[in-house]
Amino acid sequence: MPLSRWLRSMGIFLLPSPCRVPRERWLGPLRQLSLVHRGSVLGAWQSARCWCQAWTEEPRIHYSSLRMNGDQKLDVCDKSKQNFFQHFSQIVKVLTEEDMGCPERGDAIARLKEVLEYNVPGGKCNRGLTVLTTFQDLVEPKKQDADSLQRAMTVGWCVELLQAFFLVVDDIMDSSLTRRGKVCWYQKPGIGLDAINDAVLLEACVYRLLKLYCREQPYYLNLIELFLQTAYQTELGQSLDLITAPQGNVDLGRFTEKRFKSIVKNKTSFYSFYLPVAAAMYMAGIDGEEEHAIAKKILLEIGELFQSQDDYLDLFGDPSVTGKIGTDIQDNKCSWLVTQCLQRCSPEQRQILQENYGQKEAEKVARVKALYEELNLPAVFLQWEEDRYNHLTDLIEQHSAPLPPTIFLKLLQSIYRRQK
Repeated sequence: MPLSRWLRSMGIFLLPSPCRVPRERWLGPLRQLSLVHRGSVLGAWQSARCWCQAWTEEPRIHYSSLRMNGDQKLDVCDKSKQNFFQHFSQIVKVLTEEDMGCPERGDAIARLKEVLEYNVPGGKCNRGLTVLTTFQDLVEPKKQDADSLQRAMTVGWCVELLQAFFLVVDDIMDSSLTRRGKVCWYQKPGIGLDAINDAVLLEACVYRLLKLYCREQPYYLNLIELFLQTAYQTELGQSLDLITAPQGNVDLGRFTEKRFKSIVKNKTSFYSFYLPVAAAMYMAGIDGEEEHAIAKKILLEIGELFQSQDDYLDLFGDPSVTGKIGTDIQDNKCSWLVTQCLQRCSPEQRQILQENYGQKEAEKVARVKALYEELNLPAVFLQWEEDRYNHLTDLIEQHSAPLPPTIFLKLLQSIYRRQK
């Protein structure tokens, strides 16, 4: 591994040697109080200092400090994660306790409690945790009191609730069998299409929580608008997905790289990556258009990598690890794999794809998988993933300022070479 890339993995960044940009040019904007209302940007300052120190002074000392402080930082991270997961019981209590004994709504609230506990936890919760960790990176530690951290965790669970809403209805539309190692909610006995209403309840809980925890905060309206815009864009992305891949009508001409990117941007990237970071930015007082445009550009590209990984794992991942049985071939999906196949296949191979793609029969699914393997798509993907990782690392180095690069690098590192 080249030294520069190894340094990147340690959180140390090198600019090209001919570049003689004064440190003030990079760090100056981070000293401005306008980035975080009523407070300094200690987290951003420290991240930027790490970023610049490697090419200005004392890289060996800096590396030693990273090693000495590593266990301490890991403990803080583990504690934040533990607190986040423990907060879910409070979320359920707030959403259900008051009305549980109500004669008029008691049965419905009991059902809501069951829906929450089955569908919201159980995943990695990376989206929700990102709200909390990004908030902690952006806000000076002494300003992170118990109330502000509780609000950050609650908004994180709002992201997870929105995710659960999307997944419940997506599983119905895709006729999926399992989710997070369990039977899909709609597949459970006695649930069926009633799951649609359950999903709508999950979305409604997002706005109940935002009102209960954040109504008095200056960023409340920004959060409401952010969640509404995110839901709208994700639902548009789902529409693009369904329009591009109608069941029983396989049109390979629809499966272009441009259409794939459009689906991914709207259906996955916005809610999975921009939403949690943008929510934390608003909570930290960062509401400028420039800062959010920078974050969006980087995060939407990270989202494209994430969805491409998902498409690869749908077919080539281990279901015991991923927690779900992939159905992209059967569902006629415009996936990364099929778009790459179409760019590389011969006319004869395209005909095989036409005859077998979007079909439910196991032997036809196996024939498509065999075609992908003939075209060496697993190796193509691994090289593409590596190239995208390097591109994104460079993008973060060059364009994240005045935001701290660590908030993006942590997300990128968390998905790199993932297996689920």
